Formats: sequence, C-alpha cells, structure tokens
Amino acid sequence: MHRRALLATLTAITATTLSGAFMSDAQAAPPDLENEIYLDLTSGRVVIQMFPDIAPKHVERVKILARKDFYDGIPFHRVIEGFMAQGGDPTGTGSGGSDMGSLPAEFTRTRKFLRGTVGAARTSDPNSANSQFFIMFAPASSLDGQYTIWGQVISGMEFVDQIKRGSGGSGIVQGPDKIVHLRVAADVK
Repeated sequence: MHRRALLATLTAITATTLSGAFMSDAQAAPPDLENEIYLDLTSGRVVIQMFPDIAPKHVERVKILARKDFYDGIPFHRVIEGFMAQGGDPTGTGSGGSDMGSLPAEFTRTRKFLRGTVGAARTSDPNSANSQFFIMFAPASSLDGQYTIWGQVISGMEFVDQIKRGSGGSGIVQGPDKIVHLRVAADVK
C-alpha cells in the first residue's frame, strides 16, 4: 500500500508540473511585432528579433529604412563561408549606405556573436554604422564588444544558410543573392 501512495503522489506531482509547463507556454507573452523584422529571401522568410534595449538607435534605423523599402532588392555583397553574410549597401560594393548618416556605436558585453546574431557593419571607425548589417553563420568571439548587435534570427536560419557565398578571402559575391523584402513584422498584414 505504501508503494501505491508513493506512485499516486509522484503521478500527481508530474501532472502538476506538466500542467504548469503547458500553462506557461500558453500564457507566454505574444511576440513584439514592432521589434521583429521579416527578411524575405528567394529561398524563404527569415524572422529577426531586434534588441531595442541594447541598440535602440540601430533598431530605429532599421525600422525607418525598412518602412521606406530601402532594403528591397539590395544584394548580400560579402558572404564568407563559416563566418557571415553581409548586405544593406545599395551600391552592392560594401562602401555605400543610406543618406541618413552614421550611427554611434552601441556595443554590449551582455550578448555575444553567435550563429544567427545580426550585427551592424561599419568601417574601422566604431561610429560609422549606417544601413549595412551582417548575419553570423557561426560564433565569432573576436567580434564581441567590437560591433553593435541589434538582432537575432529566431526562425529561418536555414534560408540564411542558402545565401550564395563569395570567393576568396574577401567573400565578395559575383551575381549575389538579393533581399526580396525587409519589413517590420507589425506592418505585414
């Protein structure tokens, strides 16, 4: 009889734990669509969660440019296997940007450059980011605290993996893949 009581108690605890887990999933906060973007590629949709808490100026810039259709048709001009895919330059050369001017660095030590991390591309001047960004294929601790992190891919990384790679050490792409659309999720009906 003691075993039955123990088994009944364990069953009740397990049921309560599972019930709580399902309830917390159901009660989870809905996504913040104002701080998510949809990056549509020819292969599929990539969803990126933006971080206005750590990079408010960069997140605001991306939203402004997305709402102006700035990124539509822009190539991924620099794509290095095992490292990252970079786009956001309307000239496709890596030296262009929007007409909005440079942004100040918003570096953080609380987030690291991991697979799917989205960072702001810049020149050697830490305060030179504009419209270019890159998505990491793999972790790169050498970038931590040196570049602004403004987002993280939360779905569709398999489509980022399909972006055409460049050749040589520079990763410059001939006939590059392009962004089909980049939209703030809240604006997509």
